Amino acid sequence: MPKDHQTIAPHGGTLINRVLEGKERHEALERAATLPRMSLSNVAISDLEMIAVGAFSPLTGFMGQEDYRRVVQEMRLRNGLPWAIPVTLPASQEDAASLREGQDVALYEPSGHLLGILHLAEIYPYDKQTEAQHVYRTTDEAHPGVARLYAQGDLLLAGDIELLNRPSQIAFPAYRYDPADTRRIFAERGWRRVVGFQTRNPIHRAHEYLQKVALEMADGLLLHPLIGETKAGDIPAEVRMRSYERIIADYYPADRVLLAVFPAAMRYAGPREAIFHAIARKNYGCTHFIVGRDHAGVGNYYGSYDAQLIFDEFAPEELGITPLFFENAFYCRRCGGMVTAKTCPHDKSFHVSLSGTQVRAMLERGELPPEEFTRPEVAEVLLESARVARQEGGK
Repeated sequence: MPKDHQTIAPHGGTLINRVLEGKERHEALERAATLPRMSLSNVAISDLEMIAVGAFSPLTGFMGQEDYRRVVQEMRLRNGLPWAIPVTLPASQEDAASLREGQDVALYEPSGHLLGILHLAEIYPYDKQTEAQHVYRTTDEAHPGVARLYAQGDLLLAGDIELLNRPSQIAFPAYRYDPADTRRIFAERGWRRVVGFQTRNPIHRAHEYLQKVALEMADGLLLHPLIGETKAGDIPAEVRMRSYERIIADYYPADRVLLAVFPAAMRYAGPREAIFHAIARKNYGCTHFIVGRDHAGVGNYYGSYDAQLIFDEFAPEELGITPLFFENAFYCRRCGGMVTAKTCPHDKSFHVSLSGTQVRAMLERGELPPEEFTRPEVAEVLLESARVARQEGGK
């Protein structure tokens, strides 16, 4: 590692580590067996790990009432630090009835696998509609984030956490790097300017274009697909990962790209989630973050570029990571390459731009999307996945 290499400071200045090891972990494991138990949802399981490894620095646990209130209403923690999404642990009235503030609670997967310990500091009620309106900009139950919010418990448990065991199901272990790992890799490679890219979809030509334009000014790219819980209908993580592997192998310089998974859950909070994703990538060591059209959006709940405009609500030094804003990219047959509305003067009849619905329909018919939309290698992965899904659906 170069002696003079400096990575970007984590959000809040300190990379949090709540993962117990050695003697501390052994003692905590013994103590956990005597504690009241709580079973976590998939979202809470991923949040617990993300807090523990520092991806959500400066959080050291699930948010207390004052942090929660300020984040919902002002997009700031109680100390004024920018933070856009509540990270909370919901509980039903029934589950909370046996708990009391000041005690420790053992946190488990539904399967019975022990994960960690919550030092329960607060139990407090909250207004789901208020959170929905502020965070998701809608109270419509058709919004997947709002639906999840309304379905969860009516109380929130707060307090610092300790992680004793990783989740029992570790997807894509070869690509699983904690923030401390990515920071070390960036330093070893001598990357000072690192651009992060969030995705929950296979990479098509527009994504590739944005990434490579960004790489022209950066030392390296962190391709960071989200693999936590997503909504029904999203392309499965294993399909997406195969597409990333194929495109990186054939079209990217291997020494300038790091493929790593982001085990967080999707919120579908659009603009607020763009801030949330940027801060998390800062914690992983990125200095820049790509924000394209409708980042983390769903349906028609957000304007195409609302996720870019929200960055104006913070001073650049407050976030500490530089957003890179891009227009929607597409292939222009007249230009003979990838362009945006900023660079292409030609009529839409020359543009190749397909919606997700159109692509899914082509795949269902056994057709490859055009090369101007996605690389053939990626299209083949998607076509094979659609074929398998049809076969399984017909059984």
